[in-house]
Amino acid sequence: MHQTGTSAVALNDRKTINGWALFDWANSSYALVISVAVFPNYYIRVTDEYLNVLGMQISNSSLYAYSISFAYLMIALMLPTLSGIADSSGRRKFFMKLFTLAGSLACIGLFIFQGMTEVLFALIFFMLATIGFDGGKVFYNSYLPIISTPDKYDVVSAKGFAYGYIGSVLLLIVNLLMIMNPQWFGLASDTLAIRISFVMVGLWWLGFAQISFRRLPRDESKKGMTTRDLRKGIDEIKQVWNDLKPQKNLKRFLISFFCYSAGVQTVLYLAATFAEKELQFGTSELIIVILILQLVAIAGAYLFAFLSKVRGNKVSLMSMLSIWIIICVLAYYVQDKGSFYLIAASVGLVMGGIQSMSRSTYSKLIQDNTEEATSYFSFYEVLEKLGIVFGTFSFGLIDQLSGGMRNSILVLAIYFIIGMVILSRVTIGTPKPKLV
Repeated sequence: MHQTGTSAVALNDRKTINGWALFDWANSSYALVISVAVFPNYYIRVTDEYLNVLGMQISNSSLYAYSISFAYLMIALMLPTLSGIADSSGRRKFFMKLFTLAGSLACIGLFIFQGMTEVLFALIFFMLATIGFDGGKVFYNSYLPIISTPDKYDVVSAKGFAYGYIGSVLLLIVNLLMIMNPQWFGLASDTLAIRISFVMVGLWWLGFAQISFRRLPRDESKKGMTTRDLRKGIDEIKQVWNDLKPQKNLKRFLISFFCYSAGVQTVLYLAATFAEKELQFGTSELIIVILILQLVAIAGAYLFAFLSKVRGNKVSLMSMLSIWIIICVLAYYVQDKGSFYLIAASVGLVMGGIQSMSRSTYSKLIQDNTEEATSYFSFYEVLEKLGIVFGTFSFGLIDQLSGGMRNSILVLAIYFIIGMVILSRVTIGTPKPKLV
């Protein structure tokens, strides 16, 4: 039993864990449908190539990249405080509900987006949805030690990932059918079907989250948050920053992670805008690309997990970074849709693997700091968000200055190369081969 402020919570309770995992089912619809598959393509499709922003002419793809940068800058600034609140205030469910409501309503608000007249509102709603998604995840993750024992963390966490994958893919398939065959649903056009898809994401997110809210433990009864609660996460980040100074090996890994994570996350967020703007992919075509990518990602995760088991984390990571570099170079030269399908499959191969392998590698490198593991992972999360800010902002800036997204893609290859060079100097424990 886990003792909260008012009652004991049964650990490893199947109903509670399933309820927790359903939150991933609920909010992953945003991650797949809004941020990757449908919204980016639609945004490029209905906006002018250049927009006037504060008297400056900015390309629509650059402005979209900047909106991602701004949203994740806000998340990075809020994350330490949110972590402190989650740990100290006992009001996990309250804030989880708050971010869920903000994010889901923002998705529903995207229904008004039909063209240039509503583009400002659309970008604001998109940024709010992004903040709602990542902000809610902080409190969602903080439930793990409350509802399960340490020996079950991996299994329970994997269940959340599986639920999120299945739920988001199911909704995306329904959206694909609507967009490809709007007449089946009594809709006048695929444009209306896309806008209705935004509403469906919001309702899906908000609706299924209610099951999680009913099943998760109640908030602890505390009189209120103190200044110490609000500063707890910030103080922990500062402490980790100071602790890292003499730890050269760990510091090298984090610098490497920052560089290649900037590349990974930027590719995932902006591949759709590249496909629409440079190769004229339609929304339905892009959804098919995403579904292929998701399926290949499962095989890729197992492949590189096996490689890591046999040859160690470093070989696995270096192999994936080599593939990412090749992907960026090929994307720079790609001219036809068929070739892009192959590139997308390659992205799927290394997409999930590099994120899971980076996290597990980091876990191994901080084994001597197990008492401060939560603080170290908070630092890791902030660094990842700042990587997204750096990657997407530089992508947008290069796109704007050079007049094309291909140059931005090529620069991402440099981030992977830098990450690879630094990683080569990191010492990671290598297990003995176990082939049988």
